[in-house]
Amino acid sequence: MLQVRDVAVAFEGEPVLRGVNLDAARGEIVCLLGPSGCGKTTLLRVVAGLEQPERGTVEFEGQSLAGVPIHQRGFGLMFQDFALFPHLNVAQNVAFGLKMQGIPTATQQRRVREVLELVGLSGFERRDVARLSGGERQRVALARSLAPNPRLLMLDEPLGSLDAALRERLVIELREIIKRVGLTALYVTHDQHEAFAIADQIAVMNAGLIEQVGSPPDVYQQPHSTFVARFLSLNNIVPIVRRTTNGRVETVLGTFALTMPADAVLLHPDGLSLAAPGDPGAFSGVVEECVYLGDSYRLSLRVTDDLTLMLKLPAQAGAVPPTGDRVWVRAATVLPLRSSNGLSRQPMN
Repeated sequence: MLQVRDVAVAFEGEPVLRGVNLDAARGEIVCLLGPSGCGKTTLLRVVAGLEQPERGTVEFEGQSLAGVPIHQRGFGLMFQDFALFPHLNVAQNVAFGLKMQGIPTATQQRRVREVLELVGLSGFERRDVARLSGGERQRVALARSLAPNPRLLMLDEPLGSLDAALRERLVIELREIIKRVGLTALYVTHDQHEAFAIADQIAVMNAGLIEQVGSPPDVYQQPHSTFVARFLSLNNIVPIVRRTTNGRVETVLGTFALTMPADAVLLHPDGLSLAAPGDPGAFSGVVEECVYLGDSYRLSLRVTDDLTLMLKLPAQAGAVPPTGDRVWVRAATVLPLRSSNGLSRQPMN
């Protein structure tokens, strides 16, 4: 439904997007995930028509958006600050886009009631937006974005100004609403947990490029590059010392078999478990820290002078090794990592 091809943008000569490719299928929520300054908001603004690319194309439903002004694209936008009009009540805020389109008043009123019911704000039509909670203002902003029946919904850090507990609850509700309407959506966030909760597909961005695209489980369980792994706090990255001719690599922790070329290996923390001392294939480390996380313990193990690994143990696992103890660990999941997979540089057919 949405196709972005080789899009490049530079500000004052500095590249912000460096040839980005991205697809969004009909009814799919695609999340642009990455740190501040990686280009995710700029990419959203290019799709919206707020920025013009120096190179590349954006197509929607097979039609080029080149030269199509913002108001003719039929897209909905929702931002972090909600951008509600303080002098208008809830109904007037929601109806603003409909009024700009010249929709008859009776139709406006009916549509306002429909979308307010959809976002759980029935009966709020006459409320003063200044007296609403943060979560209620967020719902009003969403209702305003949905009211004109957008072809594509774009959300830029829509929950960023809310506290963590409210954000955790609303991101689930937001996904349910978008799915109920059947919208295609682009969602920008720097928060991996938010991305995992709302997205069908995640595009992890870094320095104007897309490092990896995949479903939330795929991105978490099989990160492709050292950047993606570190951004997801999967820091058990072990450099490769030497490559052998039989597809195996040597590291300071031993030899591992890899099916793909790699610059480093990731010992996924979900695949690490305690082993018996001297167990073949296991390695040892000294417990430097143990943190209780509620459902699990997080152990930091000093394996060498330059390498510390993180190990998660279920809270119900029993006795937890105390700080200073040497423990043995087995790695069930060893993944190849590239320094950067350059996905955005590759042509897409």
